[in-house]
Amino acid sequence: MVVIVTTQRWELGGDLDVARIGYGAMKLTGWPRGERPDRDTSLGILRRAVELGVNHIDTSYYYARDGVSANELIREALHPYPDDLVIVTKVGALVEGADIALPAAEKTGLTADNLRRGVEANLRSLGLDRMDVVNLRMGDLGGADAVSLAEPLETLLALREEGLIRHLGISNISADDFAEARKIAPISCVQNLYNLSRRDDDPLVDACAEAGVAYVPFFPVGGFQPVTAEHLEAVAARHDATTPQVALAWLLARSPNILLIPGTGSLAHLEENIAAGALELTAEDLAELG
Repeated sequence: MVVIVTTQRWELGGDLDVARIGYGAMKLTGWPRGERPDRDTSLGILRRAVELGVNHIDTSYYYARDGVSANELIREALHPYPDDLVIVTKVGALVEGADIALPAAEKTGLTADNLRRGVEANLRSLGLDRMDVVNLRMGDLGGADAVSLAEPLETLLALREEGLIRHLGISNISADDFAEARKIAPISCVQNLYNLSRRDDDPLVDACAEAGVAYVPFFPVGGFQPVTAEHLEAVAARHDATTPQVALAWLLARSPNILLIPGTGSLAHLEENIAAGALELTAEDLAELG
């Protein structure tokens, strides 16, 4: 039985009530590589996610490949949107999805003009007047320290003041970047790589929690490299759960400010991911997982 996610929630940005298990739309397009579901399956996944209580969808206008766009799928499946649906997007060095393969010098998305273009492209393709959250994604120019986030974040802050953005987030950043960003603008969330096997961001998770900022791990079950951890299978067996469910439950137990956006192109996996919200790991489980 799939349990609707209602009991574990977070106030994103202080005023957007979201279930802690959301949905990431990237896999609907097969971007940047990999298989994707057919269109009808993609639309069904988005509608089923909302039926099951998901009200936080993560996307981007550059999640697009071979004419398949995540934003357009979201719009077709869900528009007019439920009143409580929170759609989060990102802008950064990539202007189009294919830009991921460009040399760093040819990725121009962090200019003021292209950041505006990115925000407006998201609004247009999603059919919105204002984005709930826009994450500034860094690190696509050869490393998180390749350029400062100050100028692009100031550009997004100006777009927020124009009314195009409700809240700002940052992605693929360091603890120092987080501290710098908070001096420039109010930050509602951080989106970084973090999971049961990849815990380098432990201090940043705690810093975000202390500041009341959501931490949204991408690749929560490993992405292209599935999570592996000692004793993971043993814990899963005790709960009659899958190892990805345990990995998601571990993140929920790790800190109350962690919001999950697992992506999938399978209805069965969608329901499995959402059901992880009802999986309560014991103190023994957590100690065994380290």
